Amino acid sequence: MTKEELLGGCDLFLFDLDGTLYLADTPVAGAAEALARLREKGKRVVYLTNNSSKTGTEYEKKLRRLGLWGAGDAVYTSADATAEYLLSHYAKKRTHVLAAEPVREVFRAAGVLLDDAAPEVCVLAYDTTLTFAKMKAFNEFLAGGAVYIATHPDDVCPTDGVPMPDVGSFIALFARASGRTPQVVCGKPYPVMGECVARAFGCPPSRTCMVGDRLHTDIRFGNANGMRTLLVLSGETTRENMKNFPDTPDVILESVAEL
Repeated sequence: MTKEELLGGCDLFLFDLDGTLYLADTPVAGAAEALARLREKGKRVVYLTNNSSKTGTEYEKKLRRLGLWGAGDAVYTSADATAEYLLSHYAKKRTHVLAAEPVREVFRAAGVLLDDAAPEVCVLAYDTTLTFAKMKAFNEFLAGGAVYIATHPDDVCPTDGVPMPDVGSFIALFARASGRTPQVVCGKPYPVMGECVARAFGCPPSRTCMVGDRLHTDIRFGNANGMRTLLVLSGETTRENMKNFPDTPDVILESVAEL
């Protein structure tokens, strides 16, 4: 598939963030101009992230600060997808969410019934305010048989220097402590988030393009959900290490600037 065919065949463009549009606090060169051109062509731009440590509002502030935000743009996180999944499958169930308080508020505002005393459902998000007391309580809820859901599977979160432990690392911790693994993982590359995105933005997967720098999350997500996929080489993936993955994108570009 050519870049031109990709652009002509898609109406909704889902963009991963770190490694795709910016590196830490530095925008990828030409990213703002590429996003502007997509909007001029009538394309919808949505920022799709697995990172559930921040709210959509917090991400919007950063994107505005970096000059990447435009009219009609939206942010959709794995926490948003998880909240929607809960409302569809566990409506009115008492739910404990292991997350920073602003993210817990996202669940509460969506209509999820939060309960930190006797939950029927437990959600593991990326809690950067994690304490031993929080871990102990969560482990006890899992041992007690609560339904176990995770927002996303990433082992680490990319940062300057050493990557930080992410939800995938917490999953391994609780597997050792409680013997439990999540019954459902909502974020990329799993289908829950794909189904939620299609409903939220009213665009069929066949007219949607997933743009990202990771083969095992971004590209696998797009392929698994029947979307078009665009791999950029501005982040984690290189032409050399991509040979080690079975996931094949429709188009490969050096960066989003080439859009």
